[in-house]
Amino acid sequence: MNQIVYYSTESLEALKKELIELETIQRPKISAAIAEARDKGDLSENAEYDAAKEAQGLLELKISKLKHLIANARILDESKIDTSKVLLYSIVKIKNLKNNMEMTYTLVPESESNLKEGKVSVTSPIAKGLLGKKTGEIVSVQAPAGVMEFEILSVSR
Repeated sequence: MNQIVYYSTESLEALKKELIELETIQRPKISAAIAEARDKGDLSENAEYDAAKEAQGLLELKISKLKHLIANARILDESKIDTSKVLLYSIVKIKNLKNNMEMTYTLVPESESNLKEGKVSVTSPIAKGLLGKKTGEIVSVQAPAGVMEFEILSVSR
């Protein structure tokens, strides 16, 4: 199944750079390791050869997955994001109504999420509760710790 995933320009470029590095640097290294292990003699009892072949298989799988991701990737033009409601790549400032803590999150695709940077996956419970909502709305989010209520203070790009 080909699932289209949206990326920022920077994230898609990072995926492409990783693919190039795997194909041009890692693949030749593994091929050389296989050749070196093969030259050592009997392959039936050659653990070095087996390990190199396994590493090659894992690398080829990773390359295949990256190619698939890039083929199905679409760039989301962040300048055209509607800031009247919460959408992908929206920057949302919310207030926890229970403890009055304010937090700011950017809603991003799952592959770009990084909580330390304030980037929350759109598939997370908080993001699912915020999507489509507007500034001033109160949202209830079912989290592992129970139902949490947030007020949306602002939505920006």
